[in-house]
Amino acid sequence: MTEKWPSSYNDHLRDNDLEARVSTMLNSMSVEQKVGQMIQPDIRYISPEEVGEFQIGSVLSGGGAPPNENPHSTIEDWLALADHFYDAAEAHGCIVPPAWGIDALHGNNNLFGATLFPHNIGLGAARNPNLVRKIAEATAVEVAVTGLDWTFAPTLAVALDGRWGRTYESFSQCTELVTELTESAITGYQGEVGSSHFLKGQHIIATAKHYLADGGTENGVDQGNAICDEKELWEVHGRPYAEAVRAGVQVVMASFSSWQGDKLHGHTYLLQHILKDTMGFDGFIISDWNGHGQLSRASNVSGDEAVNAGIDVLMAPEDWRELLRNTLADISEGRISANRIDDAVRRILRVKIRAGLTFPNRPSKRLLAGKKSKVGSEANRQLARQAVRESAVLLKNTKGLLPLKRKLRVMVTGSGADNLAMQSGGWSLTWQGDHASNSDFPGSTSIFQAVCAEVSSAGGFAELVSEPGHDDAERFDAAIVIFGEKPYAEGYGDTSHLSYSSNYPDEAKHLQLIKTLNIPVISVLLHGRPLWTNPELNASNAFIAAGLPGTEGAGLTDLIFSDGEYDFTGRLSFNWPESPTHNPAEMSTHPLFPIGYGLSLKDQDSLGSHLSEDDQTLISDESSRICIFQRRPLSPFTLYVGDEADWHMPVFGRTFSSVNDTVRVQSADWQRQEDVRNIRWHGEAGQIFFRSDYPLDIRPLTEKGVSIEATLCLHRKPDAPVILRLDSDHPDCASIDITDQLNSLDLETWQTLIFETKDFQQAGMDDTGVRTPFLLFTDGPLEISLAEVWINRP
Repeated sequence: MTEKWPSSYNDHLRDNDLEARVSTMLNSMSVEQKVGQMIQPDIRYISPEEVGEFQIGSVLSGGGAPPNENPHSTIEDWLALADHFYDAAEAHGCIVPPAWGIDALHGNNNLFGATLFPHNIGLGAARNPNLVRKIAEATAVEVAVTGLDWTFAPTLAVALDGRWGRTYESFSQCTELVTELTESAITGYQGEVGSSHFLKGQHIIATAKHYLADGGTENGVDQGNAICDEKELWEVHGRPYAEAVRAGVQVVMASFSSWQGDKLHGHTYLLQHILKDTMGFDGFIISDWNGHGQLSRASNVSGDEAVNAGIDVLMAPEDWRELLRNTLADISEGRISANRIDDAVRRILRVKIRAGLTFPNRPSKRLLAGKKSKVGSEANRQLARQAVRESAVLLKNTKGLLPLKRKLRVMVTGSGADNLAMQSGGWSLTWQGDHASNSDFPGSTSIFQAVCAEVSSAGGFAELVSEPGHDDAERFDAAIVIFGEKPYAEGYGDTSHLSYSSNYPDEAKHLQLIKTLNIPVISVLLHGRPLWTNPELNASNAFIAAGLPGTEGAGLTDLIFSDGEYDFTGRLSFNWPESPTHNPAEMSTHPLFPIGYGLSLKDQDSLGSHLSEDDQTLISDESSRICIFQRRPLSPFTLYVGDEADWHMPVFGRTFSSVNDTVRVQSADWQRQEDVRNIRWHGEAGQIFFRSDYPLDIRPLTEKGVSIEATLCLHRKPDAPVILRLDSDHPDCASIDITDQLNSLDLETWQTLIFETKDFQQAGMDDTGVRTPFLLFTDGPLEISLAEVWINRP
């Protein structure tokens, strides 16, 4: 079927002088220098001196890792570290400077104070290629100011199943729409191929990801398996990549996922034969985070299988030293040919020369370096505000409630009302975008702040209300309720169903209460995927699907309080589910709202308030198996640590410690990127636990067969008693001493332990239910890694 894959090479990229220069450089390089160009460590695990010493070709900030792991790092901090990498490479005689790649996905979302634009799910709803190009251009500028030169964007996934946690990184489930916006995004980042601005000045290197069919895995599982045939692989998932090659994209990132059971990182046919040989892609292919280590014969320190399949740069965040040594051995012993190495390095040098990553070109001396006025500028924030306006989709507007008049008394409530982290979603200052406060987004506007500005300008007022009550009936003319998903990113965002209501039950209750007060309700949903929200739709007079709009909340109030200047033009880029368990096939034939749906302010709305609210996904007394932790705490659970200074601290970030550093929790890799938590007690009293937002009835605890199941790896055996506890509200608890079970385990071996709750000693447990179903306490040294925690019932 190879005839279905087109040649997409852009003739404007041909440059005989550049090729001659690449050949001269390549011929002067030692094998050690060549392999160094193919290795990409994370900045947290390599020093500038090591970059020079080992001739490293590129580094990355994984999950947005800033200098010194400080999310408030300044432009000067980024620029200084970029200079340090450059200077070390120059001092050690590297043939070219290192590149620095970063996930700038919706603005330079790693930089404190940057403009954050709507995620791709919103830009797909806006359906405006020129807008997408301008946003990519603005993002490139805010990256270039820091001295960096490369973004791991755009994502070209055609996301077919909303249960996938990266759905919001996709423009649409419609291939045609994704393809249409591909050229705009890449040209915005890199400049137009053939022009004098291509990869120069205000432009940076773009990355098309994740090749191929990452959005088409079975059941929407991240890093899963796409089982389509080759015809569908091309027609649904391949077309955006053909467009990317035509647009001159310089880097393609391989997908963690598989096609028909074969990992893409080792897929010679798709990487080498299709992408490079048939399409004519002449840039380089980079692996994803330790993706080379997921192949059958490989590990994180062995990359020969991936390199031979066509991977040119190995993203090896932590284990880069051993990988580099092993790759040199692979070449010496004939497992990787010299020709394959030369092809990879030729591609890397070609891209670097095109992008001006040569000596002399110190990061701080570049055109935009250090120009603070370009970051979070008024022009960029106005562009983001426009994008918010164009991406919001009006799903319901009973009796023409919208637009509202400004001179009103407005209640603003809901978990997302004054919450810039929820507005921005994942990949916002941190990888998962979680546990941030409004102060982490200076210069930005929450939706509540935007409502206040609108109504106060006309003599009205807005009040932020945390818990609506019956006294509010006479105080307010309208209620704007902003709610949605808590931030998440890859892996952590996967879900088994599309019910918003079962994960966040309190929002529907608030809406129903406000409805009983006869206050008109305008709901604003912050979402990274299409969601089943029938209870919320029924309880709302107007309903706006806002996607993840980013830092400029005033784009929504431009529409809510429109005086005729603006109207809703956003149209869904994904089918909306009719039921919480809708699979992709059902959503294609019987969606509640189809792709392209969206009301304008003048449209007649016939949705009504009688949608089915039957939800089979709710956790109930009949639930036989409840997942507490799997890669991340699953809603409604949150992970906490504690010691004598504070027993109750929510864990956020890749590394987190209790106040006295008694307990440290750190994300780590087991089977995939950061899929476990390493927990270390340093010898004094400390605990970790998972707590629910509301009590779960897992009683009676003495019933035969009720158990707690934990998959863990023991790294250090305990020196003091280890207590596993369940709490309703402390000190009401049930506990068991698990010291002997832990001491019986082999070290460094993953095992699943099952603890029967009938064996727990109960103290004051009552009928209010269990809020903390898993708590580990010890006052001695201990180290474990935790992968999964479940409640099992007969």
